[in-house]
Amino acid sequence: MDIKRAKREIRDSIEAYLAKGEDGDYMIPSIRQRPILLMGPPGIGKTQIMEQVAKECGIGLVAYTITHHTRQSAIGLPFIKKRMYGGREYSVTEYTMSEIIASVYEKIESTGIEEGLLFIDEINCVSETLAPAMLQFLQCKTFGNQQVPKGWIIVAAGNPPEYNKSVRDFDIVTLDRIRKIDVEENYGVWKEYAYQAEIHPAILAYLEIRREYFYRIETTVDGKAFATARGWEDLSEYLKAGESLGKKADREIIYQYIQHQKIAKDFANYLKLYEKYKKDYGLEKIVEGRYSKETLEQLKYAPFDERLSVVSLLAGRLGTFFRECFVTEQYVSLLYKYLLKYKETLKFDEVRKEAQEEYDRLRRAEQLTKMDDGIWNRTVCTLERYGQMLHRERLTGTEGFACVKEAFEREDSLREGTAEKTLQALEHVFDFLEDAFGDSQEMVAFVTELNTNGYSIRFLKENDCGRYYRYNKGLLFDERHEEILGELDEVEEELNRVLK
Repeated sequence: MDIKRAKREIRDSIEAYLAKGEDGDYMIPSIRQRPILLMGPPGIGKTQIMEQVAKECGIGLVAYTITHHTRQSAIGLPFIKKRMYGGREYSVTEYTMSEIIASVYEKIESTGIEEGLLFIDEINCVSETLAPAMLQFLQCKTFGNQQVPKGWIIVAAGNPPEYNKSVRDFDIVTLDRIRKIDVEENYGVWKEYAYQAEIHPAILAYLEIRREYFYRIETTVDGKAFATARGWEDLSEYLKAGESLGKKADREIIYQYIQHQKIAKDFANYLKLYEKYKKDYGLEKIVEGRYSKETLEQLKYAPFDERLSVVSLLAGRLGTFFRECFVTEQYVSLLYKYLLKYKETLKFDEVRKEAQEEYDRLRRAEQLTKMDDGIWNRTVCTLERYGQMLHRERLTGTEGFACVKEAFEREDSLREGTAEKTLQALEHVFDFLEDAFGDSQEMVAFVTELNTNGYSIRFLKENDCGRYYRYNKGLLFDERHEEILGELDEVEEELNRVLK
């Protein structure tokens, strides 16, 4: 199955394992809560979905790559303890607490969250001395003498033997005590995630025309050659940082991330074309509704790959509008929530303090994504600014609320302006694509991009764009249209769950 389906199954398992009956005990006893084992190729996101699931479910996460551990660090150090048996004293070997189990307790103390995921990566690549401890861990949920705390669910991951020479097979006794999920790469699923992760638009544009290069592992005369989802995401971060510093990535740098000579060379060449297309076609001017007949003619007679790249460029640029619109909407909604409390109590300092404490709690519990953190920080800073304004003007009671309400209306106007700006940019891009291509494959590709990006889906459901709905219905076959509508609901549901 793909990583998206695997994530859904893990989340469903967590809900089932942590469900409690009327007596307050877990409905599924700990001994029957089978550990989950994800098996799949490297670099497809097995580790990353653990972070996402933990945040979405509001539980803790402790993650370890077990190949970094020795037997002593995993199960603890032996020590001698005196015990009485049958009236006689004996020396008995016991173990100190495992570093891994100790980390679970430390996580509980630091976050205040008593339930969570204990994730062990590369579990089938342990050393010979550690292998029995790992089997004991999966079968009995213990490291040495120490039990995994109740409410903590075990998820492990490993790579099939074709990807790692150190892999050890699990015996039937172990496999009969776990839930094994086989995961495989899927570009369509990764692309949904890529929009949320803000993968560099050049990578998205390239993989749209070279999907076969998204994930590839080959054995050559020079050894293993590979391109993985992890490699593309890490390269994306470097490209974005490089742009801010005025540095470019050449073939050698790209190969350090995409360790496949042919693909690295091909993407390096495409990256140069990508920059050329941005300049030649005037991306920003198109989004603003300004383009010439010469630009349209140039695009009409360009090779298909070039036309598709321009479409991806435009979709990528619009993606920043959709994301900004979403972030602004979330910020204003969160700010409005606290101002409603202020209206009820007319005690601004208490409301501001409550917001700050909630922000601190969520950060301490590690429940905020980078985007969430930005939204909360912006909200708390705005409330602080309002408080300074009230103090400066010496306003309290209803007068103070009236002043804050007026200030908030400016924030709400900003939200409306951001939505309007986004809608205008979308209309301008439709204008350009209609003039350049009409009802064509390129328009199908553009509408498909809109149907993939969770932020654009949300925007289009809340803001009317007649041409989107017309093209979405007219250019796609009816049965595929119905299928896509179902997929859109899934994507939006996923986005809402992530940002809840």
